[in-house]
Amino acid sequence: MIIRVSPSALRGEVQAPPSKSVMQRLVAGALLADGTSTLDNISQSDDCTASLMLASQLGAEIEIGEQRVSIVGTGGKLLPRTEVLTPGESGLAARLFTPIAGLAPTPLRMEAEGTLVARPMAVYESLFDAYGGQLSCLNGAFPVEIARPLVGGTAELEAPISSQYITGLLFALPNLARASELKVTQPTSTPYLEMTMEVLEDFGIAITANDAFTHFQVDGDQQFKPIDTVIDGDWSGAATLAVAGMLCADGSIAIHGLSNQYTQADEAIRGALLFAGGALSGIDDGIQVAKRPVRPFTVDLTDSPDLFPVLAALAAFGKKPSTLRGIHRLEHKESHRARRIAVAWAELGIQVELDETNGCMHVHPWAPARRSAKVRIDSSGDHRMVMALSILGMAGNGAVEISNAECVAKSYPEFFDDLDTLGAQIQLVKG
Repeated sequence: MIIRVSPSALRGEVQAPPSKSVMQRLVAGALLADGTSTLDNISQSDDCTASLMLASQLGAEIEIGEQRVSIVGTGGKLLPRTEVLTPGESGLAARLFTPIAGLAPTPLRMEAEGTLVARPMAVYESLFDAYGGQLSCLNGAFPVEIARPLVGGTAELEAPISSQYITGLLFALPNLARASELKVTQPTSTPYLEMTMEVLEDFGIAITANDAFTHFQVDGDQQFKPIDTVIDGDWSGAATLAVAGMLCADGSIAIHGLSNQYTQADEAIRGALLFAGGALSGIDDGIQVAKRPVRPFTVDLTDSPDLFPVLAALAAFGKKPSTLRGIHRLEHKESHRARRIAVAWAELGIQVELDETNGCMHVHPWAPARRSAKVRIDSSGDHRMVMALSILGMAGNGAVEISNAECVAKSYPEFFDDLDTLGAQIQLVKG
């Protein structure tokens, strides 16, 4: 699908999409619970659909309505319906459900699709071995074979590239008969671990962790309790809308549905926009964003790597270069995001320098004379690139055509509909 996004003046209000990070964790907990859980305000994203599929494949009974899903859990006693698990292209679903699949009494295989095929999974080989199980993967990635279930014990994890490995273990370990311990050197994206701990607590699971999330102690034979809850609005999706509002609002726009019960790393967009000269105000259930000139800014996105594309778009409209720190977190995404941003922005006439030694991205101002040309850019199957390129199309002087734009459904299938609601100039070039 090719979408053309043209210069736009945005106005009005919109609902933030449901958080896929929260929903996927809630689905995992509901699978393990003894009883029926209900989740309201569900996401229709591809990643959340993948998590629901995995939960069903591992034995949950699932009934999906328009805005609600009901999940009858297994009480931790998995009853796989298939020998092959399918996480689609969802990195979180794969890494979250792999240790959970390690609770099953029979061997299982996990196969991936698209860009997920090449994303690293080898860290689970040593972790499964330490916890008495057996797992192997092909060349460090997919497919993944689970030959023997987890038992428990002690494991160490050195400098993980993602907190998702830890999250998966924290859901699985409480179900084991033995107590377990996990030691982590240099954990990443700790706000996501805070979210994980908060979700587990709501399911009645007690895990002891130090403040730095380098040491976890998990008692065995714990029981997940079913819950009824409403899924939080997503700060990752809201960040795109907020940046678009700062650059393109006709006055201001309002984003509702952001009264969250769980920690979200990408709420850091609040501070980032303030550093950039943005005007944000709180409303009862969200934020209001006004159009403002962009000041050059420097932000560290080590714990919020998903904000890189949209803030790289914002930075292009400053009068001097801006600096985004933490690009080492972008290597193992749907694309090598730092390099992909540099290449795509160059096609638009925006200079981006990558200082990989110091982990920095320097985004130079987009010269007004270069903003008027119509350009077609491939998203590389990266949903966050689609959103960031849309911002550049709306805020520039010429149209940006985005190919493979359908991949935005991975996290935010309503994205273009919501932009249309706000008045964005969007055309379908090729379906």
